[in-house]
Amino acid sequence: MQQKELVARPKNLSVAALLLRPFQVFVHAKSSSGVLLLFCTIFALIWANSPWAQSYHDLWERHFVVGFTGLQLDLSLHTWINDGLMAIFFLLVGLEIKREILVGELSRLRQALLPMMAAFGGVLFPALIYLAFNWNTEAASGWGVPMATDIAFALGVLALLGPRIPLNLKVFLAALAIVDDLIAVLMIALFYSKGIDLIALALAGGCIVLLLACNALGVRHPLVYAGLGVLLWVTMLASGVHATIAGVLLAFTIPVRSRIDSETFVRQSREMLDSFEESNAPGLGLVMDDQQQASVRALEMRAEAIQAPLQRIEQALHVPVSFLIIPLFVLANAGVPLDWSALASLASPLSLGVFLGLVAGKQVGITLFSWLAVRLKLAELPEGVRWRHIYGVGWLGGIGFTMSMFIADLAFLPAYPELLNMAKIGILLALLLAGAGGYLLLATGSRESVARSFSNQKN
Repeated sequence: MQQKELVARPKNLSVAALLLRPFQVFVHAKSSSGVLLLFCTIFALIWANSPWAQSYHDLWERHFVVGFTGLQLDLSLHTWINDGLMAIFFLLVGLEIKREILVGELSRLRQALLPMMAAFGGVLFPALIYLAFNWNTEAASGWGVPMATDIAFALGVLALLGPRIPLNLKVFLAALAIVDDLIAVLMIALFYSKGIDLIALALAGGCIVLLLACNALGVRHPLVYAGLGVLLWVTMLASGVHATIAGVLLAFTIPVRSRIDSETFVRQSREMLDSFEESNAPGLGLVMDDQQQASVRALEMRAEAIQAPLQRIEQALHVPVSFLIIPLFVLANAGVPLDWSALASLASPLSLGVFLGLVAGKQVGITLFSWLAVRLKLAELPEGVRWRHIYGVGWLGGIGFTMSMFIADLAFLPAYPELLNMAKIGILLALLLAGAGGYLLLATGSRESVARSFSNQKN
């Protein structure tokens, strides 16, 4: 009995730590964010089609005022989420893009060409398919809807397959999604911004200059960039350029250099640890003496100095973005009324254009452009990755979901709310088919690969 208790409750863990452990395990699981988004989608659909459907719509249209008399923002909760919180999401996207360009899969041209070509094909074909159905109609402005890929959902599906999938395939999908996000950001800035105010845009430019100056002067504290980032967001909101672009612009001004190199960090950290060890105090909480406390503070400073602000901010944003901001966005946007008219809209050119653009366009574009890159000897397949894997990723690219809904909102509101619902129906159907198809394709391919490998070992 005593041994079982020790196994169930390690003595070095408090009751609070034990209670938090399941949540921590869920948060750190790679598929968790995708599971949460799926749950939020189902919840929003049930709520929007229940007897309490009106309360769903009333909640998101409720207005909240921030500021003081003469200088305040009066926006609906839906707008605060889509334009405000999503700017933080785009900040994280911008940080990931910057990191990949500097030190990641996009830092070397030959290595980057395969995911870049795949991403270009994955945005070109969906847009062409959509326009083939909706050219010269009021729905034509939605051509950008099927171009996006939801990286959280797509990587979540790959995570469900675990070690059966080559690690290089996950890296390829992540790099492809980063390029996809960059294209989406440029598309939003260029084609989905309305009524440009040049004075507000000039003020936004001034904010960017201040941010770049802070970077050049060696300012590293996140609060400085957060404060100027809020000013940038307000000026972008007033300028007519979509406010979420402020998040990407802010990301590109965040410092990427550490204050000390790795050798200095290791040497100074060892000195601090030796100094801590030399003291005769027990070294437990308040019992630490002055020498130990000074050593701990110095070690904390060295740990902060070795990390670039970009790394610290990116790590700090992952959990709130994945488990708060994106789920809130899904709750506020996925509640589509599913009545007979909605079912009839499945055959509409808009819904078909979105659905086929995501499911068929992504497969064809990603696979074809990847093949062209290899055929033309511009790139080569990553080690362990076969064409079946690339085709499977093409299916997963059809999971547009959050990004597609975001672009649909920009394309159709406030002028065409009925078209927005049609677009969302196509997005949701594509999510189901592309997610299931990609999973099954990669899962069966993985089993065949494992069986072939086992057979070769046996022979």
